[in-house]
Amino acid sequence: MRRQILAAALLGLLAAPAARAGDDDHERARHAVEAGRILPLVRLLAEIERRFVGQVVETELDDDDDDRWTYEFKLLPPSGRMYKVELDAATGAVIGTKGPVQERR
Repeated sequence: MRRQILAAALLGLLAAPAARAGDDDHERARHAVEAGRILPLVRLLAEIERRFVGQVVETELDDDDDDRWTYEFKLLPPSGRMYKVELDAATGAVIGTKGPVQERR
């Protein structure tokens, strides 16, 4: 029983830094939006849905070493062949795509 309690306590300690790191990332992203360094996600989601076919199933916000923020969207179109679209988070410009991209006409 003591081993189970000790194991649970150790797992809690190991998970805590990961949770704090995630919270820190969230705060950094919020501050970047408030400072005008990146566009709000809701605005870019609307642009993705207007321009590309498919439902957004995953979104990721990254900041590179050179302090360039990017959004990566994974979309699932009716064809079932998922693809990715990467946007510059500051401007909304498409940086790149991967997979069978389907743009609306």
